[in-house]
Amino acid sequence: MISLLLMKQIVVLFLIMIMGIILVKTKLLKAEESKSLSIVSIYLVMPCVIINAFQIKYTESIRNGLILAVIAAVLIHIALLILITVLGRIFRLDAVEKASIMYSNSGNLIIPIVTSILGKEWVIYSSAFLSVQLVLLWSHGRMLLCGERKIDLRKIFLNINMITILVGIVLFVTGIQLPEIISKTMESVSVMIGPISMIMIGMLIGNMKFKQIFAYKRIYIVTFLKMILCPFIILLLLKYSGMPNLLTDGKVILLISLLATLTPSAVTITQMAQIFGNDEEYASAINVVTTIVCIITMPIMVWIYQL
Repeated sequence: MISLLLMKQIVVLFLIMIMGIILVKTKLLKAEESKSLSIVSIYLVMPCVIINAFQIKYTESIRNGLILAVIAAVLIHIALLILITVLGRIFRLDAVEKASIMYSNSGNLIIPIVTSILGKEWVIYSSAFLSVQLVLLWSHGRMLLCGERKIDLRKIFLNINMITILVGIVLFVTGIQLPEIISKTMESVSVMIGPISMIMIGMLIGNMKFKQIFAYKRIYIVTFLKMILCPFIILLLLKYSGMPNLLTDGKVILLISLLATLTPSAVTITQMAQIFGNDEEYASAINVVTTIVCIITMPIMVWIYQL
């Protein structure tokens, strides 16, 4: 049932992405103008989504669920680090390929998907995966792409999403509820997260030639590793670890962690590759192909998990 709902929601998001492509192809907008949407998404919509998710009554059940989600997120990322180390040697993966396999577009996709198929009360558990990935993305991911061995703590803890998650946790633990007018405003902004993210991705794709995207011979190997092999191993880890039985809602909470893993390569990798001059066109091509493939792979993986 959830896999069917997921497929419908992914198709909806995919159609919105096509709208973004059309805007660029018809020259109504330029691909570079997607940067404005990116800023709105990162600095306005996402913080509203996160804080809104934490505006629920503190209970022992939710606290335990968050702890389970954090443990799952840590285990998933440790497993992925081991996998890209092993696979990197076997397939001789470069920095962009490793980062693209390791990091998912969970920030832009997981929240609208979870909201649509499970309900907004479950969004709080997706923040655990986001938190762990943000820490690794601006430490391991940054070092991988720029070749440095220095961790930028400022980038980690001054990241707007990390700050918002910490604010949300404080509000949740203290039981502080925002005034209704503010919470209603944030809730209205929150529903924009899916459409704005997909239009932005569509605009980026609209500026690319599909012959160029599929001309990368290694992109098929990377897509297979990112969207099929690694997620399937994570799926088995979550399904048969005994963790789903630790809590009443354990299976659903771990499903959210799995969904975050199943999303395409992170858009942030393309942005980082651009900043550090590390083949941003290839990183963008990987993002495009994995986004297209996820329409098929995500529902199938969820169906297997639910068996």
